[in-house]
Amino acid sequence: MTEVAVVILNYNGKKFLQQFLPSVLNYSKQAEVIVADNGSTDDTISFLQSEFPSVRIISIQQNLGFCGGYNYALKKIEAKYYVLLNSDVEVTAGWIDPIIQLFESNPKIGAIQPKILSKSKPDEFEYAGSAGGMIDTLGYPFCRGRIFNHMEKDQGQYNDVVPVFWATGACHFVRAELYHQLGGLDEDYFAHMEEIDFCWRLQRAGHQIYYHGGTSVYHVGGGTLSSSSPRKTYYNFRNGLSLVFKHLPTFQLVWKFPLRLLLDWVAAFKFLLQPSLPDALAVLKAHAHFFSGFRNEIRKRKKLELELKNYSVHQFYPHFLVVDYFLLGKNTFEQLKIKNPRL
Repeated sequence: MTEVAVVILNYNGKKFLQQFLPSVLNYSKQAEVIVADNGSTDDTISFLQSEFPSVRIISIQQNLGFCGGYNYALKKIEAKYYVLLNSDVEVTAGWIDPIIQLFESNPKIGAIQPKILSKSKPDEFEYAGSAGGMIDTLGYPFCRGRIFNHMEKDQGQYNDVVPVFWATGACHFVRAELYHQLGGLDEDYFAHMEEIDFCWRLQRAGHQIYYHGGTSVYHVGGGTLSSSSPRKTYYNFRNGLSLVFKHLPTFQLVWKFPLRLLLDWVAAFKFLLQPSLPDALAVLKAHAHFFSGFRNEIRKRKKLELELKNYSVHQFYPHFLVVDYFLLGKNTFEQLKIKNPRL
């Protein structure tokens, strides 16, 4: 068994592998680097075999999505720690060791992420993870360094090592044993918010999620789905409802879930005014598909209630982020004044 396996899930991402795989190989000598090809239709596999023969390839015959692809591939990899790494990420010297040292120092830590900076604007945090993921009382995710679409510049304000609510899927370090114990990623999510759901389950199982600001990577972002994609809008709203329904205790769910539905409709109306009809329709489609699969959502909630009775999670923002951001103008993490709240 290797200690660290860096696993890059690829779908028609040859250009990203050409650009970023060399940095992964150069700065990951202590790890096994693996590309899990998720049913690509380009010549990625022959390119890897020719240009990077040392890289192990796991070939998946069809595109199983982010969740299904990783679940398939990681069953075939024996390691103590997995690193789920996007193909559009450039790593830096020494990016692995500080995180493994943090794992070794605290057996309660289940997952860790490094600092995520923008490849195109290296002095800014990047949307997917920034300086550690957080979540508000209605299940809206945000980050230290990024609230909704407002990005902060990296001025060293998050060069710390702290617990967070969720660790980004763009560069996600996780104990392999826990990944399999908790059943991996929820494949119904396909892509988007699956790492938040997984980290929520980790916390309910009694583990901690950490951010390590002493190590950085650079993320292109939108490599699979553009940030303006109606398909991404669909997944974010559908999976957002599932996230809240699966995890909130019943006494909170009965009033927070209807409020979340209402705010989603407000968001759809806002899309119409922009105007962005495809995004507005994506919100409605997300709701329709969520409720058409409601039996499955109930089944998953009941399963979690039996397996993970603990609802207590940390780094939970107990206020309405939409109010703080859109009405009160709070667009930085510091302005929210979070003091390690719990649900």
